[in-house]
Amino acid sequence: MEARNRPLKNWYISVQTGEIKLPRFQRFEAWDRHRICSLLQTVVHNLPLGITLILEVGDEEKFVSRYLQTGPETDANVNEHLLDGQQRVTALWRTFHNNYKWETYFVYLREFDDYDKDGYAEDLSIHFKGRYFKKNGQKYPLWCDDPAQCLRRGFFPTNLLKPEDISTEIETWIKSATDHLKPSPDQGVDELEKFFQFKQKISNRINELRSTVANYNLPFLSLPPNTDKSVALEVFINMNTNSKPLSTYDIIVAEVESVMGKSLHDLHDSLDEEVPNLSEYDDLSDLILNTSALLQNALPNQRGAWDMDKRKMVRNWSFMKLGLSRMVNFLETEGIYDKRRLPTNAVLAVIAALYSVIPESGDKRGEDERILKKYLWHSFFSDRYENSAATHAFADYMALKRYLTGELDKDGNETTLEDIPIFRDHSLTEVEELLTAEWPKRVTIRGRAILAVTCRLGALDFSTAEQINRQNIKNRHYHHVFPDALLKEAEIHSFLALNCALIFDKTNISIGRKEPLQYLKDRYKWTSEDIVEERLQSHMIPVPELANGGYEGLSEHEKIDKLKKDFDVFIKRRAKIVMKAVHLLVDGHQLSAGNLFYQNE
Repeated sequence: MEARNRPLKNWYISVQTGEIKLPRFQRFEAWDRHRICSLLQTVVHNLPLGITLILEVGDEEKFVSRYLQTGPETDANVNEHLLDGQQRVTALWRTFHNNYKWETYFVYLREFDDYDKDGYAEDLSIHFKGRYFKKNGQKYPLWCDDPAQCLRRGFFPTNLLKPEDISTEIETWIKSATDHLKPSPDQGVDELEKFFQFKQKISNRINELRSTVANYNLPFLSLPPNTDKSVALEVFINMNTNSKPLSTYDIIVAEVESVMGKSLHDLHDSLDEEVPNLSEYDDLSDLILNTSALLQNALPNQRGAWDMDKRKMVRNWSFMKLGLSRMVNFLETEGIYDKRRLPTNAVLAVIAALYSVIPESGDKRGEDERILKKYLWHSFFSDRYENSAATHAFADYMALKRYLTGELDKDGNETTLEDIPIFRDHSLTEVEELLTAEWPKRVTIRGRAILAVTCRLGALDFSTAEQINRQNIKNRHYHHVFPDALLKEAEIHSFLALNCALIFDKTNISIGRKEPLQYLKDRYKWTSEDIVEERLQSHMIPVPELANGGYEGLSEHEKIDKLKKDFDVFIKRRAKIVMKAVHLLVDGHQLSAGNLFYQNE
């Protein structure tokens, strides 16, 4: 085995020509948006990545292989199998082409940011923007494909970093981004000169980034062609079994013990005992560090943890513990019981730290918790925490704290709700975006947000009518309202958040692939139609749009056509109900079947 260096441009060429492929035993793409952003950030900052593993291919391939996702399928001879590093190389290839359907990736350069709505972001950081389609077939938000709007935000699409000759593509993008800034002839030569200097500055920065990316070293270990298959697999398995590295928390434990003479592990264990449900929401060490950081007006992330005064951290322990305890109670009243159903953990430390300024009883507590509720649901149904979550959480916390305490801002003005960044700069998502939200079992903010809302009325089991709660939620299954097997026959994508309901496994199994009308009738045999309707509405499921069927006796073409129409009508109706519920929650109202199903929308 030999360790070698290889610049990223050479990896790119290998994928482009089809000379490198994946063994079929490799899993498919698994990285989420945040890991992809982290990878790209490492590359543009020219920081080291872990080593990859290559098996050289001799006269014939030892493993059945496939091309990387979206990589060209060529007739070239395969020279290498990528045993370890698939996620990294695939993510780089795809972001260099920006060909993910539901997100677009950008490099942020603060010097070009002339947009006042997004707030602070780290220079030379990577961002993604979730995308969705409207009825007109256009991909939203539209600004993602508008170079002028991107430049105004300081956003440069990552496809401009492709390590190949794309000079024409770059020139076209810069021209589109700056044409509206070009001065008219009567503004004089000086203004024109400034304009061309600005364009050159953009071009220079793009080329600097391109050079960093193209020459970035992604090293690899190389197994020779005569390596036995069993040996190659053993090395692959061993390289994927990593020992646990020392964490930020481990280091801070040592710091606390050195300055305070107290065991942070003992405090940690007592917190776990005294607030037993806390660890259901996130890793306890992260909750401790992030909440403690905010209580010291530091960022709720690793940097904030380093910057904290460790003595104050221990002195604030009782405030932090009380805040975390009240946070658990608050989330439970909002129907959120664990991290598997939590849309984003960015809100946890914010809510816990804010409880340090919220009274324990009285009208003020009720009003303050109404604001927390508005904040919680707004965070789930806006793009506020899709990028730079810790930075945005810190800004929201500071503004919310000023609002709740009546503290004046630096200009001596009272803070209003409109001054809080999440409400000022981030509107609620549009209903069309809900239609594309992914299956909530996956780690996506919008998919899990939809599930959280649809459980807000109690999510009664279809068969037993047992209400969802902390004790039984782990026994609930993610059920396809329109059965997956039925939709697959019509080649309809079934793994949508709007097609999901949490019910018990036995109920789920009994439904199987039955069409909705049939499994509704099966329920009616055991109880009344009204009661079944109540149970379904507790999941925000519109019964008239669900009670379709009658596919028996139809030709295959007629069945598929009817199924597509029925499913489309169902998810659009459910999306409207969910969006209505979100607006009610954000405005501080209680939800009921009456104000969701029986009042005018």
